[in-house]
Amino acid sequence: MKALILEGPGKLTVGTQPALIPRPEEVLLRVQLVGLCGSDLNSFRGKNPLISYPRILGHEIAAIVEDAGHAKDLLPSGTNVTLLPYTHCGKCASCLRNRPNACECNQTLGVQRDGALTEYISVPAAKIMRGNLSRKELCLVEPLTVGFHAVARGRVTANDTVAILGCGGVGLGAVAAASFTGAITIAIDVDDRKLEIARKAGAQICINSQMHDCHEALREATRGSGPDVFIEAIGLPQTFRLAVEEVAFAGRVVYIGYAKEPVAYETRLFVQKELDIFGSRNALPQDFHTVIQMLEAKRFPVEDAVSMTADFKEAPQVMAQWAANPSSYSKIMVAMQEQ
Repeated sequence: MKALILEGPGKLTVGTQPALIPRPEEVLLRVQLVGLCGSDLNSFRGKNPLISYPRILGHEIAAIVEDAGHAKDLLPSGTNVTLLPYTHCGKCASCLRNRPNACECNQTLGVQRDGALTEYISVPAAKIMRGNLSRKELCLVEPLTVGFHAVARGRVTANDTVAILGCGGVGLGAVAAASFTGAITIAIDVDDRKLEIARKAGAQICINSQMHDCHEALREATRGSGPDVFIEAIGLPQTFRLAVEEVAFAGRVVYIGYAKEPVAYETRLFVQKELDIFGSRNALPQDFHTVIQMLEAKRFPVEDAVSMTADFKEAPQVMAQWAANPSSYSKIMVAMQEQ
């Protein structure tokens, strides 16, 4: 079967893989669309410390059930689905606390194990999610869940004002989640195009931090108090500090991105403001269900969020173009079947 294989940094090739033989508890899926995300780009650029080569990338998936085996009554052939691309051990501290998304032994499709940029994949039936969605919508479910999980970690309610710093794919999910919860939602970025998409995803206030003083804009938007919840979705030392500086007293800070170098804090603010500070990793099944509900309600600008869909044969060239100019694309999807 055909596959896109990342042989090493900068070398994505069209190749083949042996045909799959599903285990008894697994479902054979014919892959339709695969979304590319920042971790895929980092793997291509040789900057992902979790990956080894060669590797088949891809964990944002829309697929069709080919053969569900024992689960055929629940998943008839031809059903459009997506899936949770994570594993969990069931034994570590995170799993025992019912937070398998942070499993110490997690292996994500396309990172620690081969992913979905191939003609067929075989996955446990328990990992499959379905909804009344188009294939493009199904392909967006997983990347949106990461932002939805961050909003859940921040305990966001309709009474909150939430600022999201960074409106890439993950930050856009947080914007949509905060809006879907009913919170006043503030989107912050340096790209007006991304901010316009964030507005369509539900942001009531958009701040271009290159054009405006972020501190003054946030103070004006929150009547001087700062946002109740500040979600950081970039991963730079200065944005890590900004979250703590700008969040309200007794507020909550959620970090989705992670800085690639040490961060120096004014720790007085942690105590003086009595902040709750959370990390957010991956997503839980309930996050998937909430995203599917939101997409079924047509509350997300799907067409605006997807910048292009490439044929699988074009994917190596598209990935190279993306690596050369990361800001030139928002969401790229790869069609693994003839359209």
